[in-house]
Amino acid sequence: MTDGSGGFEDPPAEVLAEAAAAFGLLASSARLHLMWALSQGESDVTNLAHRVGGALPAVSQHLAKLKLAGLVRSRREGRRQVYYIDDPDIVTLVRVMVGQLTARSQQNSVPVRRLRGTGG
Repeated sequence: MTDGSGGFEDPPAEVLAEAAAAFGLLASSARLHLMWALSQGESDVTNLAHRVGGALPAVSQHLAKLKLAGLVRSRREGRRQVYYIDDPDIVTLVRVMVGQLTARSQQNSVPVRRLRGTGG
């Protein structure tokens, strides 16, 4: 008799809480846009702000939150702070999710509908 888990053990509650917090950070379209940009390669705050169309202070705050969550890292190059994603699984996650929704949106020629209860 199987328990319906497909042979996988359920992760501990702490791991699920940490994953939920990380996904919560990605529920912001601004932070997801930054993650998408960083999945294409490293960048400094000024270039990221220009690319995502955000104000420099706001982009810096979003990056600080993503960094605290361990989703992005940074290093200093002279006076610049360069941000990057060093976990290939995070890059894959962002690319697959955004890529799938983009393809679905283009295929249906309608915008992807927003789910109730999701952030901006």
